[in-house]
Amino acid sequence: MKFIKVDSYEKLSRQAANIISAQVIIKPDCVLGLATGSSPIGTYKQLINWYEKGDIDFSNTISVNLDEYVGLSGDKDQSYRYFMNNNFFNRINIKKENTFVPNGCAEDLNAECEAYDAKIKELGGIDLQLLGIGLDGHIGFNEPDDSFIKNTHVVDLHESTIEANSRFFASRDEVPTKAVTMGMVSIMQAKKILLIANGQNKKEILEKAFFGPITPQIPASILQLHPDLTVIYSEN
Repeated sequence: MKFIKVDSYEKLSRQAANIISAQVIIKPDCVLGLATGSSPIGTYKQLINWYEKGDIDFSNTISVNLDEYVGLSGDKDQSYRYFMNNNFFNRINIKKENTFVPNGCAEDLNAECEAYDAKIKELGGIDLQLLGIGLDGHIGFNEPDDSFIKNTHVVDLHESTIEANSRFFASRDEVPTKAVTMGMVSIMQAKKILLIANGQNKKEILEKAFFGPITPQIPASILQLHPDLTVIYSEN
């Protein structure tokens, strides 16, 4: 594990974007595992900036996203498909048909989960997976549990996650209580993992996740077992 501490969110975003852009330049048809939330927005902005300058080409790149809310279609502005389109995909030259996000409105969510795992396997797995971390240690929407769940699955979101995500909605009551999330197998089988976190409030969970015991009660702790993990953290 490589743990990098920087002194600003801007430096975190630039360093993360450097790692992702290097992956795309080395392997233009790579599979990027992508994340939503506030943490990666600066990284996506930096990558867009470099694309606009002609420094990076996403035309052959493929992406698979970690998760999606159950019940929100991709045209809803709080959905993760909408987030990715608005904050990244629509502003670079990635082919939209090469961007994959779980369908939280599928009639058969279990079948959707199985199909999503099959698609990742068909693509040859993930070359680089970008992650954030929740205050309870969740990655994707893999919440604290009695065991690590292997495959893409439907999860009941914990109260702390609903509360944390309520800032993106008009009211707490609008936050979905379920989500489809990639499981631990696809995440852990990624060739490289890049986890980013910023803010003083993330310091304690990072210490527990990466310098404490491996436990499903802190899902991110399993990343200690990954052979190519980079964590970038800024307190500011």
